[in-house]
Amino acid sequence: MVKPKIAPSMLSSDFANLASEAERMIRCGADWLHMDIMVSHFVPNLTIGAPVIESLRKHTQAYLDCHLMVTNPIDYVEPFAKAGASGFTFHVEVSKDNWQELVQKIKSKGMKPGVSLKPGTPVEEVYPLLDGDNPVEMVLIMTVEPGFGGQKFMPEMMEKVRVLRKKYPSLDIEVDGGLGPSTIDLAASAGANCIVAGSSVFGAPDPAHVISLLYKSVENAQKSS
Repeated sequence: MVKPKIAPSMLSSDFANLASEAERMIRCGADWLHMDIMVSHFVPNLTIGAPVIESLRKHTQAYLDCHLMVTNPIDYVEPFAKAGASGFTFHVEVSKDNWQELVQKIKSKGMKPGVSLKPGTPVEEVYPLLDGDNPVEMVLIMTVEPGFGGQKFMPEMMEKVRVLRKKYPSLDIEVDGGLGPSTIDLAASAGANCIVAGSSVFGAPDPAHVISLLYKSVENAQKSS
């Protein structure tokens, strides 16, 4: 059975105090730290790049779960590996022609390869990346349109999660967007085990309580499935 993993989205943290925010999240029980790498060619926002990952790596041993919303992910593999990224998740929409080379390169640099889908992308588009000789190790289902934090959860995306969990029982399935105490049970019961949560964690009076709640929801859903 796949393990529950809670990954606070550092996009919702105080960027002026990124190292202490990362340490605080790990103290609160986070399993991973989710890093949103956005370039304005792919989404209508611009966030952080490899230099910030490199700076943060000097202050934490945590798993840095990097989600790259970029049009040319293969160009970022080397710099992010050098910076200390742990996971490298790219978008299926921009990698249909070279995903095999991309996955091989990510693995050769010691990072965990993942693939992400925008809400409008059919789940079937990731099947080749999971059924091939050199598969990705995680699928990230976006439950909002990528680009900005604080958006409303899209429950209709849970059908993608259900389909993936049935077809790939041992796959890490991550969800990102609008996850919190009011939406976690939907995601967990659908089969998601990696939960990205931004404003619901960072905006909470007690982030540790929220992280624990998210974790227990996944754990309970797995026990009852």
